[in-house]
Amino acid sequence: MDVTISEWDSTLEEPVQGAASARWDSTYEQPLRAVRLGLGRINGMREEAVQRIVAARVQKSFASVEDLAMRAQLDAHDLKCLSSADALLGLAGRQPDAVWAAKGVDTRPTKMLRQARTFEEEIQFPTPEEGSEIADDYGSVGLSLRRHPLAIIRPQLTEWGIKSSEDLRVRAKDRQKVRASGIVTHRQRPSTANGVVFATLEDETGTVNIIVWPQVAEEQRTVLLGAKLLSVEGTWQSEKGVQSLVATKLVDHTSLLGTLRTSSRDFR
Repeated sequence: MDVTISEWDSTLEEPVQGAASARWDSTYEQPLRAVRLGLGRINGMREEAVQRIVAARVQKSFASVEDLAMRAQLDAHDLKCLSSADALLGLAGRQPDAVWAAKGVDTRPTKMLRQARTFEEEIQFPTPEEGSEIADDYGSVGLSLRRHPLAIIRPQLTEWGIKSSEDLRVRAKDRQKVRASGIVTHRQRPSTANGVVFATLEDETGTVNIIVWPQVAEEQRTVLLGAKLLSVEGTWQSEKGVQSLVATKLVDHTSLLGTLRTSSRDFR
């Protein structure tokens, strides 16, 4: 998302023939269209502020973060939301620079100084670590357009014999003992399932559906219900195109996510 382009809602962008982003999909025989995330996805961002941004940039492109704040009448809260979500990239650079630029804007100027601009020496911040940027993305937007968190820790997971979801889908055999790991996105206990818990794990290559029988669910209840990053050891089931992992052992590897915050849809 970008404050100089994005609307309140997410939008589809028309592909440009020959552009790197307009790759062709053989299934549909047409170029894939990119999704421009809307500013409304930013946690805490107010729609009325975004509408002022859109209206102001129609008149003239923004010259700086300060110009944006003054013309769109943004306050410190609005600027914090935008800078935390990396939506000021086009005006102020990467997140540390954008946060600094946002904090430097006086959002409550007197009437006399409203048209004045601030001039200060530019500060060069070190490039943030990728993991930190991804964690900030999840905290602000709930997702990241950078690499998936598990792509970063994949070497460690591989050392533990944990396979990616793609590897399991393609290579795992029915009844094979395997290990999988992923961010928990869903937990379900249907009333018709006699206590069986179903969970979905997401990694950088897709998802794995987990089946946890009642005895295992009860014995490892704390890990099953509390882990954000869950690693599972069990038996792979693959029959008639339906693939799942029947769990025998659950491990809470949430600590590997560091400061990254995730949420799951549980028992809905």
